[in-house]
Amino acid sequence: MTGQRLAPGDPAPEFTLLDADENEVSLSSFRGQRVIVYFYPAAMTPGCTKQACDFRDSLAELNSAGITVLGISPDKPAKLAKFRDKEGLTFPLLSDPDRAVLEAYGAYGEKKLYGKTTVGVIRSTFVVDADGAIEKALYGVKATGHVARLRAEVGA
Repeated sequence: MTGQRLAPGDPAPEFTLLDADENEVSLSSFRGQRVIVYFYPAAMTPGCTKQACDFRDSLAELNSAGITVLGISPDKPAKLAKFRDKEGLTFPLLSDPDRAVLEAYGAYGEKKLYGKTTVGVIRSTFVVDADGAIEKALYGVKATGHVARLRAEVGA
C-alpha cells in the first residue's frame, strides 16, 4: 500500500510522534514557523548518518531563517537516542514504528534499490510553511548534497 504523494499547497498531514526521549512532538506545535520534515530509512546507517549530520551542521543557518528540522524514521526511540548521542544531533528525531506518518506523506512504498523493486522508506523531505501547508515535497532525495541544495531553495 503506497501513500498518496503530496504536492505544494496540500495541507501537511498532522502528526504526534515520540522523540528519542519518548516525549510527544506534534507538527501543530510549530505553527507560525517553517518546518523541514525529513524521512529516512534507518538510524546509524551510512547514508542516513551523512544526511542527519548535514542537517546538524546546517541547523544554525536554518534556525536563523526561522526553520525547524524534524527527522522521522521507523526506528524505536531507544535507537534514535543512541543515534542522536553518537552523532551529536541537535534536532528532534521522531519514531514512526507503524509507519502511519510515513504513509500519510507518501514516504513509504515501492522504491528501486540496486535495480530491484523493494518496499520501504522513500528518503523524502518536505518543507511545511507557517500555516501548515506543504511548501516543497521532495521524494527520492539523495543522502549527500541534498541539505545544501535545500538550504539554497529555502534561503538559509
